[in-house]
Amino acid sequence: MLFGKKVKSGGIDWLVVGLGNPGGQYERTRHNVGFLTIDELERRMHVSVRKLQYKALTDTAVVEGQRALLMKPVTFMNLSGEAVGAAASFYHIPPERVLVISDDVSLPVGKLRIRRDGSAGGHNGLKSIIAHLGCDRFPRIKIGVGAKPHPDYNMADWVLSKFSGEDEKTIAKAVADAADAVACLITRGVDAAMGAYN
Repeated sequence: MLFGKKVKSGGIDWLVVGLGNPGGQYERTRHNVGFLTIDELERRMHVSVRKLQYKALTDTAVVEGQRALLMKPVTFMNLSGEAVGAAASFYHIPPERVLVISDDVSLPVGKLRIRRDGSAGGHNGLKSIIAHLGCDRFPRIKIGVGAKPHPDYNMADWVLSKFSGEDEKTIAKAVADAADAVACLITRGVDAAMGAYN
């Protein structure tokens, strides 16, 4: 629904940024659910998020007449803001039209939370984007990846671990829902997306 074909020319109305780490060893890890959502959008929109620009893999697609640059930063998570800041600056995109999709360890596996703005909440990718945009007033779709199994468990080890068993199925549905939420947010606004998916 709602998704159109690749755009050949013209400006950009939105940045849609999925956060993650590049490289095969990080595929399908908790920290990479943002990348998985961009992969889902890529499949639905029949585009190819492969062009390297602004320190990210990118392609342009249309969502109900809105031109969106899909982005997977290749800077590694903690420097994601370098890619987002460069693209936002080049296309003169205000923070309110920079939609970021990230993992969230404070939410149960598969739970979505859409927010209009807010702090980084300890997420280094969001922290970097806030630093490069100079504000925290950008919408985000957070995908729950679950809390670490016990307090002593290393957080980096947890977010870089892969999903297994039922969690894999739950995340596959969450990623599909997050892709739907991207379309909803762009076409109907943050409030509508929050009402439908939170």
